[in-house]
Amino acid sequence: MNLMFLGTSAGRPTTERNVTSIALLFPEHQHRYWLFDAGEGTQHQMLRAKLKLNKLERIFITHLHGDHLYGLPGLLSSRTYYEGAGKLSVYGPPGLRAYLACVFLQSGAHLNYELEIVEIAPGPIAIGDDDFDVVADELVHRVRSFGYRVAERPRPGPLNLELLAALGLRPGPLFGKLKRGEDVTLPNGETLRAAEAVGPPAPGRIVTILGDTTPCEAVGNLARDADLLVHEATFGAGLEEKAAAYGHSTMLQAAQAAADAGVGRLAVTHISGRYDDAAVAQLLDEVRDVFPDIVAASDFLELCVAPRGTKRDRTREP
Repeated sequence: MNLMFLGTSAGRPTTERNVTSIALLFPEHQHRYWLFDAGEGTQHQMLRAKLKLNKLERIFITHLHGDHLYGLPGLLSSRTYYEGAGKLSVYGPPGLRAYLACVFLQSGAHLNYELEIVEIAPGPIAIGDDDFDVVADELVHRVRSFGYRVAERPRPGPLNLELLAALGLRPGPLFGKLKRGEDVTLPNGETLRAAEAVGPPAPGRIVTILGDTTPCEAVGNLARDADLLVHEATFGAGLEEKAAAYGHSTMLQAAQAAADAGVGRLAVTHISGRYDDAAVAQLLDEVRDVFPDIVAASDFLELCVAPRGTKRDRTREP
């Protein structure tokens, strides 16, 4: 499971950063992916990242500010031209349906695939996925803003290959049944219970992606024990009053939220254009005593979230 940042600027694009969009990639599942937010120019970023629109399954919008939304109508329209583009589900705050209906009506756009629009409320979101559960909670911003917690369901434990070999079994359909938790009948007529041949389930990974927010209780609820937290950090430490006035957070507040929630890694994004790369690096250094494992997102940065119990997350620079 990988996370790729397609836009990391706050409010408006810069020459180095586009506005907000994040892709959650599932290479192990036929390279399908989900999108979180779609600011202006997102589909151009997707082209540069070689992300095919017919592999996009779901879009989650955090809030209806333009730097998180204005790229959505064009992206949805362009998807019509991709062969094999099936049903697409879009989730977001109340008002999303009316926004898209107005754009499509006035532009005369026509989609040749099924588009599902779901206006969310705090709580679990019924996405109908066998591998992941998604929970939303409402943050504190100038408009209704949500964060999303994506939790991978526990994965089957490893097969006891030594036991299976001793029983004379070779890889094949019986192995698959055991992995699915089904008991099997051996050639000698005895029953082998799945619990005897398969280890305990491995815990799934958790990724939390927040919309714009000031510090609030919902941040902790969504981020608790996450492997990776994506938190906005529009301003540097010391500008907490200014951040609060605009409904945002500082780098220090993001670091404190990660520490309080016990997350594995923190990626900060939605960074004000007032900060160049050198300034961002300095801001990171200033808060590493609060939360050491922090990285500032940049466009096309890819973070690889490894399964729990394996080698720690890897970072792929753009």
